Amino acid sequence: MPASDHPLSHRPVRSYVLRQGRVSNAQRRAYDTLLHTYGVAYGREALDFQRLFGRDTPCIIEIGFGMGETTAAIAAAHPENDYLALEVHTPGVGSLLKQIAERGLTNVRIVQHDAVEVLEHMVAPGALTGVHIFFPDPWPKKRHHKRRLIQPDFVRLLATRLRSGGCVHAATDWQEYAAHILEVLSAEPMLENTAAGYAPRPDYRPPTKFEQRGLRLGHGVWDIIFRRR
Repeated sequence: MPASDHPLSHRPVRSYVLRQGRVSNAQRRAYDTLLHTYGVAYGREALDFQRLFGRDTPCIIEIGFGMGETTAAIAAAHPENDYLALEVHTPGVGSLLKQIAERGLTNVRIVQHDAVEVLEHMVAPGALTGVHIFFPDPWPKKRHHKRRLIQPDFVRLLATRLRSGGCVHAATDWQEYAAHILEVLSAEPMLENTAAGYAPRPDYRPPTKFEQRGLRLGHGVWDIIFRRR
């Protein structure tokens, strides 16, 4: 199915609200001086990852990277992979750019744009080794559930962008959303669960400070990892 014909192409509901927040001086400096080097402008043609990163290696997309600490840590620990990081909020983009420079990372690029449109238009079918979706907005109120990112049409789109054996890995600290994610991914015939239900946290996903605090308070965190058949 051509990307322009995909049912998500003209979706009226966004999974995020554009709350820019305060951009610190350091984030602004990084944004102004580094985005031209590590940023990728949104376009309607599929990216050539080998050309973008200058090598032929596995590429993983991270959707909604927040302030970028997890993205930077994973990229630093796994230089054998390349990472395309998606985020709409400027403070987070500036924060990740700052960490890229501080860590000397060469395997991260950033697209500041809606993830659905990036996947539809900038990622070719079968191009990805993995997708990370860590702690997406749970939209806990029932009337807002339609805004949740992980829905059947979106999961189907993700599955088409994964190569055989590639994984989509979601994590959340909202149990009800975890159950929803597990149900939606289980219903997608192109995917299979890598665990009997929820997966143990893999070593490559470092726990965030927020997550560690929640665990100390007795809050749960659920990882869901499915593989492309």
